[in-house]
Amino acid sequence: MSGISEPYIIHYPWICAVSDDTGGQVELIECFDCIGGAMWVKKHYAKSPLVTDVRTVGSMNRFLLRTGEVDLALEGSKFPAGISKVSVEGNEIAISYIGMGGGGVGATICRARAEGVLRSEYEESGGGKVAGSTIILPRKSRVLIGVDDTDTPEEGATWTLVHNIARTVADKNHRYLSHTIVQLFPVPFRTKNCVGVVAEFASSNPEELAMRFSGLLMQYTLSKETGMAVFTGFSPDRLLEYGWRTKSGQVTPDDARALAGDDLKIWINGRGITGAIAAIPFYTRYDEGLQLCGQS
Repeated sequence: MSGISEPYIIHYPWICAVSDDTGGQVELIECFDCIGGAMWVKKHYAKSPLVTDVRTVGSMNRFLLRTGEVDLALEGSKFPAGISKVSVEGNEIAISYIGMGGGGVGATICRARAEGVLRSEYEESGGGKVAGSTIILPRKSRVLIGVDDTDTPEEGATWTLVHNIARTVADKNHRYLSHTIVQLFPVPFRTKNCVGVVAEFASSNPEELAMRFSGLLMQYTLSKETGMAVFTGFSPDRLLEYGWRTKSGQVTPDDARALAGDDLKIWINGRGITGAIAAIPFYTRYDEGLQLCGQS
């Protein structure tokens, strides 16, 4: 094993979490380095009563959790590891894991040193031992930034600009999580393909994030009709009906602007605001987002 400093540890690159306003729901997002281990985790952790949903998006497992504490009746091969406690206190989210054997290694040291973990406690693991850990994460908010109409018939592409801006503004306070292209109804004044784009972040300061993002967008957009909207909240489902309408036919900018509220702010108010807001509810819903209504 020459040259391998930790032959029985695979570190998670980063872990973060967002919660709803009440602290009753948490989405735990774990970026993995080993897909085999991640798929094993996805299968077994889903059996915990605290896990209401789990899905894989790119190199992330995303667990929808309810807060609480449970005793897990671990059993080798059948239920060897899981999440036993989820709590939200002030600006912190605590996640407790437990596992046996190799599952105990993953439940402890592999997560404890991930980027984004504020502090951790973990037991000795490996071999046939049952071991657990608790990691403390900063409580962050989900921020969805929708953008449309940044290019011209001669140059530019909204999806590339949004990604590059998102990567530029990302830091320890603003984790860039996902990028989704959303097909819209092909209106006559479109540049060519007529898509909106939504970038998702886990942020500790949504206002600062939106300000930095909008500043770069105004600097690099090629269009005078750019639209940018920012949704801050656990779920943008209230915008989904509008999103499907915008995929099915032409809507007006006033239809979009009427949706603004405490959770949805308009930052750049050009004609592209229709597609910017329409893209938001389709974040990580890639197949639905790319669907052109009326066609397969």
